[in-house]
Amino acid sequence: MSAAPQSRPRKAAALDGQKRPLPASLSRNAPLVPVDSAGGQALAAVIAILTFLAALCAGGAELVSASSAQWRSEIAREITIQIRPNAQRSIDQDVERAVTLARQTPGVEQAQAFTKEESERLLEPWLGTGLDFKDLPVPRLIVIKVKEGTKPDFNSLRQSLQRDVPGATLDDHALWVSRLSTMANTIIGVGVFLVALVLVAAGLAVIFATRGAMAGNREVVEVLHFVGADDDFIAKEFQRRFFRLGLRGSAIGAASALILTLILGLVTRSWRASPTGDQLEALFGAFTISWRGYVVVILIALLVALITGIVSRLTVRRFLNENG
Repeated sequence: MSAAPQSRPRKAAALDGQKRPLPASLSRNAPLVPVDSAGGQALAAVIAILTFLAALCAGGAELVSASSAQWRSEIAREITIQIRPNAQRSIDQDVERAVTLARQTPGVEQAQAFTKEESERLLEPWLGTGLDFKDLPVPRLIVIKVKEGTKPDFNSLRQSLQRDVPGATLDDHALWVSRLSTMANTIIGVGVFLVALVLVAAGLAVIFATRGAMAGNREVVEVLHFVGADDDFIAKEFQRRFFRLGLRGSAIGAASALILTLILGLVTRSWRASPTGDQLEALFGAFTISWRGYVVVILIALLVALITGIVSRLTVRRFLNENG
């Protein structure tokens, strides 16, 4: 595009009394800031890499957030009653009494007691198999499932157990839910911090690239000033060109991150029947991000492009003020 109408340089040259040759970049009607140069391609590659990393961090944080919410929902819906053996009481009767009290609690969907054999099998991962548990005071467990969307009052159930079933303890897993929430919030905070660092790095890369472009186009800038172009026109031109370059690089980086996420989701689904796949699914679910994750990745790409354009404009204005 032409930096200014051709009548303006002719008029300015006539008033100045001399002919000033235009740089080759302007005489060929080329853009003020060439984005297809080696420096422009390198900056686009850097922006693509930084956007790719930022999108991965944001997608990972969203994945952990969704998995943590699922874990907390499942844990919060399951309450455990543990009944320790008492030599002066029948543990089977205590179990039956505890199950009855649990089922009478409003909001409880199901209460299932583990048998003696099932309770003993729970100890095998720590004590090994083939052991005789007859002489060991193995506690009995009762698993209570809460109706979805309800919060039963377990204080009354806890008091009833203390009164009617001595040695019974109720665990609502509040400590585990709190720890999971803290862990998830920490990971999300680290992800947000890394995304912020990547955006800062992108801004710094744009600053150096813009100053290099200004230094390489100093003669063009002088001619533009000579024909009457102000600093705002030059800054807008740089902003427009760098925004397009940043948008291209960020789109490539964001698309690469989404493609990698889709590939990992397909791989984990193909491993679903294997121990490795089951472990990955237990930690990260189906390894797919929700629509919020896609929206966040797209917003990051747009934010990188905006940062590229805005930072380039501010850098140009500062460069012109320093060398004006």
